[in-house]
Amino acid sequence: MRLGVIADTHGLLRPEVLEVFAQVDHILHGGDVGKWDVVSDLEALAPVTAVYGNVDGLEIRTRLPQVATLRLDGFDIVVTHGDQFGSPTPAKLVAEFPRAEIIVFGHTHRPLLELVDRTVTVMNPGGAGAPRFGLQPSVGIMELEPGIPPRARLVPLSRAGRD
Repeated sequence: MRLGVIADTHGLLRPEVLEVFAQVDHILHGGDVGKWDVVSDLEALAPVTAVYGNVDGLEIRTRLPQVATLRLDGFDIVVTHGDQFGSPTPAKLVAEFPRAEIIVFGHTHRPLLELVDRTVTVMNPGGAGAPRFGLQPSVGIMELEPGIPPRARLVPLSRAGRD
């Protein structure tokens, strides 16, 4: 199973994301969606599991949870924006979600892919919307196959768009 991992769109879904996610089976959105159209456009590609982030308004918060848990291809996955933990780190997230094998989060806009205790894959795909904090926009791709550790990579996006 191939997952598209995205966060911090803040209402901007770049056409490049649609290309990168063209062959995914499921999409995980780590919050700060911005506009419901972002979720709708992603749902045209694959099923979406999304959470709200700290800057999402009432429309998004009434439709999405703060934390989503799901099981895909035998892996227990948690999706959260992470802002409820201050400045989220892999260690904090693993402590909060000890049963998760994969944790996806956003909030920092800093791309991160880390293996914690050789068993938990933690990914922040970075901010996919307009560039912030001098960081290049990015998303993630994760491959799941039962019985082997997840394989994942970060995918930088062009700075073109609403810079």
